Amino acid sequence: MASIQEFEKVLDKSDTAVAHFEDRSALRRIQHFLHSTPAAVPFIVLVAAILIFGISIGGKFFSSYTLTLILQQIAIVGILGAAQTLVILTAGIDLSIGVVMVVSAVVMGNVAVTYGMPAPVAVAAGLVVGGLCGILNGFLVAKMKLPPFIVTLGTWYIVMASNFIYSANETIREADVTAAASMLHFFGTSFKIGSAVFTFGVILMVILVLGLWYALNHTAWGRHLYAVGDDPDAAELAGIRVDRVLLSTYALAGVIAAIAAWVSIGRNGSISPSAAVTDYNLQSVTAAVIGGISLFGGRGSILGTLIGAMIVGVVSMGLNMLGADPQWKVFLTGTLIISAVAVDQWIRKVAG
Repeated sequence: MASIQEFEKVLDKSDTAVAHFEDRSALRRIQHFLHSTPAAVPFIVLVAAILIFGISIGGKFFSSYTLTLILQQIAIVGILGAAQTLVILTAGIDLSIGVVMVVSAVVMGNVAVTYGMPAPVAVAAGLVVGGLCGILNGFLVAKMKLPPFIVTLGTWYIVMASNFIYSANETIREADVTAAASMLHFFGTSFKIGSAVFTFGVILMVILVLGLWYALNHTAWGRHLYAVGDDPDAAELAGIRVDRVLLSTYALAGVIAAIAAWVSIGRNGSISPSAAVTDYNLQSVTAAVIGGISLFGGRGSILGTLIGAMIVGVVSMGLNMLGADPQWKVFLTGTLIISAVAVDQWIRKVAG
């Protein structure tokens, strides 16, 4: 009799062990899926946020007008977030990206309004300035081997001061910009598809993100960028020119920041040297982190950054429509950032 009871206990323990193993195995499969599909978590959060606010607010939130208005509001941050993503994928960070955008916009405005040059020349000048700022960051990080955080913090001060000195902190009015070069307002132009309202800035953001996604996933440069972010020493041993990859990444980020400057002129109308450069820096990092880009480098999808920007836009719009205190947006954004980093740490255990 005792032997039968002992045998039943062994069977119970065995069943418990099997169930525990199956639970761990299922959890492991989820981790592997999320590791191989970095945009999955932010996409789930985005869908959940839309459903929650849609149910709370009603059909008005689900209207095509509201959803496309969110896209219009995140166009600048989405483009800056794409630039920031490239840098973060190399295990770096660009704290100067917001002020690079602002100084590029100031240069575009002054070349067109103050110097009376044609609009294409003004745009080209802004793109060159953004690219040069990126090259400076890339040179200091790739060639001088300085920490990206310190480098871009330093160039943030340098570029910001140069911006104020060059512009004399004078705002260029929308009427002056329009009179001198209406082309600078191109990306603020809107058009309708049914009740949905889009701007060319939104279209540019989507095209840019899709183009970068293709480059990161289907070109040698993209594979090298991920390899450098994952392990620069191993990448160098594999024959990858780490310094060239870093230099090109920071330079491209600078050019994209200048593109965001062109979009910002279209959206804001006027050009202010004292625009919220700090906010843009933080918002670009926020979009990338919430979008599942690992701050440790080498992991994440740029599509996730676009989704991350949309999450912040949905939360902001939803809270505004509910009439909530604006500080709740700040609170929820902070919560999302910490949660995103925690999930990333959990997912990284798969590769560990």
